[in-house]
Amino acid sequence: MYRLALAFCQFFCVATSAAWAETAHVAVAANFRPAMETLEVAFERESGHDLQVSYGATGQFFAQIQHGAPYAVFLAADAERPHLLAEMQTNRIEARTYAIGQLALWSPHTEALAADALRGSGLRFVAVANAELAPYGAAAEAVIAALELEEALAGKLVRGSNVAQAFVFVQTGNAELGFVALSQILSLPEGKRGAYWLPPPELYPTIRQDAVLLDHGHGNEAAVAFFQFLFSDQARSIIENAGYELP
Repeated sequence: MYRLALAFCQFFCVATSAAWAETAHVAVAANFRPAMETLEVAFERESGHDLQVSYGATGQFFAQIQHGAPYAVFLAADAERPHLLAEMQTNRIEARTYAIGQLALWSPHTEALAADALRGSGLRFVAVANAELAPYGAAAEAVIAALELEEALAGKLVRGSNVAQAFVFVQTGNAELGFVALSQILSLPEGKRGAYWLPPPELYPTIRQDAVLLDHGHGNEAAVAFFQFLFSDQARSIIENAGYELP
């Protein structure tokens, strides 16, 4: 009888937990994918809620949300667009900075790398994200301008729609070098990271990455819980270990 009661209790608890679990659709900037995959596992394990995550360019998500895309939470690669959305949403929840990105010039096939690699006469292609859609692309363009390399690199820049695509261009050998997120490099096994150069922060605008809880997330327990979890000590530790600075 005791075992039967215990089994019933366990079944009831699991069923009740499943009944209360919700799903939140989260739009995430492409650079943040490695960290987000770890955050998703940790959040779902602890909360019992589910996340449906989409990755892409910040600018594209911004346009989609403006046109009614049903995202509950938006993790952008900049601060401007989340704040604009916060002003537009009826719930008026302020956007908050969850990470500060670090730009890196990367080559997976060398042991050392510096800015001079951009001046090499044999250099064919340098991958960057589209500056109009992706803040990491705007940061890369700023570094190139600060180094006075616009003319030298004219015709050599290969632009991806987001920083994930720029990363793939370099990883597959379609570009020898690329400006990517440090977090993308650190997500690789140590033996496959190659070499990277971190441009001095003063050469490009701070990549302040903000998150905002959207109208579709208001009243959604999974969305509200994840937005809160994003700023917890556990989440901040994951974000920092993934190659970001903390606000």
